[in-house]
Amino acid sequence: MNIIIAGDGKVGSTLARQLSAEGYDITLIDSDPQVLKDTGDRLDVLVIHGNCAAMDVLQQAGVREADLLIAVTNADEVNLLCCTTAHGINPKLHTIARIRNPEYSEQIFSMQNIFALSMAVNPEQQAAVEIERLLKFPGFLRRDTFAKGKVQIVELRIDPGSKLCNIPLAEMSGIVKCRVLVCAVLRGGNAVTPGGDFVLREGDRIFVTAPTENLTIMLKNLGILTRRARRVVLCGGGRVSFYLARLLCKDGISVQIIDNDPLRCRQLAELLPGVQIVCGDAANQVVLEEEGAASCDALVTLTGLDELNMIVSLYGTSRNIPQIITKLTHMENRSITDSLALGSIVCPKELCCNDIIRYVRALRNQTGAAISLSTIADGQAEAVEFLVDKTTRNCGKPLRELKLKPNVRIASITHGAKTEVPGGDSVYHVGDSLVAVTSGQGILQQLNDIFA
Repeated sequence: MNIIIAGDGKVGSTLARQLSAEGYDITLIDSDPQVLKDTGDRLDVLVIHGNCAAMDVLQQAGVREADLLIAVTNADEVNLLCCTTAHGINPKLHTIARIRNPEYSEQIFSMQNIFALSMAVNPEQQAAVEIERLLKFPGFLRRDTFAKGKVQIVELRIDPGSKLCNIPLAEMSGIVKCRVLVCAVLRGGNAVTPGGDFVLREGDRIFVTAPTENLTIMLKNLGILTRRARRVVLCGGGRVSFYLARLLCKDGISVQIIDNDPLRCRQLAELLPGVQIVCGDAANQVVLEEEGAASCDALVTLTGLDELNMIVSLYGTSRNIPQIITKLTHMENRSITDSLALGSIVCPKELCCNDIIRYVRALRNQTGAAISLSTIADGQAEAVEFLVDKTTRNCGKPLRELKLKPNVRIASITHGAKTEVPGGDSVYHVGDSLVAVTSGQGILQQLNDIFA
């Protein structure tokens, strides 16, 4: 399958790395020759220097023979023109464009066919939705939703004094008083697929699967704070803050945005009349104290600098703010960030890439393709949701009789309105949805890939 990626930025290079590793033929276009050279030296991809929206450059990249074009340059307009031009050359081409400007949201939705878009992605809007979910369900470092909201995979850290510290997983259900499944554990930077005799230790990050209603029970019995935020402070006035503030206002939550750009503050004040806008430096402790940041229910750091976000989040931790959420653009040094008290970490780039990877795999496998896809455990594991169809093997067989690939675990089965954390007697049938987690090198392109 031939894929053209227009734009060798953070998202483009990440997609090029992951898709080339999965065996796709990748051609990467960018107007910066040095950036292209660096990527070409690191990855097995073809690089083309030029304007990705220009017809001759697209033809040089092989657009007539391509199956998919992903336009992720820094300019929305270039991405749209690139997709429209490429589709004009090759009407069978699938196209994905990154569109970030809120002013374009409505017209992209209503004019998707005119722009010849198969899919549009907005990393900042996705990040805002993810943060809203975390604020609605405090206590978790991360949440991923499957089966139309019926199933969650959540991330928890085993803190000193936790009821789960030094407990074998086989005894966990007796402590949390409900049925859950630990599908992956991060220890010392390495992902593990644990068995029942695996003993949890302080500092472990665990990824727990359960129906949504069981998560509330688990948090209550672990003594973890679950009161939803009423007042939220957002540090940074960028696109994520704009999208998030709109969502939180609809939820009836009081929102305060702190940004040091007077022009941006005036824009936000006009766009968000129900939000308190403060023009000041969020990195200045005096400003934070004067604005009462220490007394808020949740602090979300959303500036354009990872280092600044981390510093402000550490301030929030030192002031015992109940919930901290940190936006990070670079996730390559998780061993460093894991040692810091940054609360929940949200990466727009990662959320965007997950959606695009799912689309690519679905395009490749028209039958049995993934419904949804999430990368967990610092990218060392994937949780993939599939629909069981007539091509799926072993329908109706108890799970204890199935031979799965190493490091693959069936995390949940949803039968209509009912969701279960499966045991050895569980079975699945045509029409069910199934979430599988893999922490090995293998890629789950379709449901039958889980079997040995």
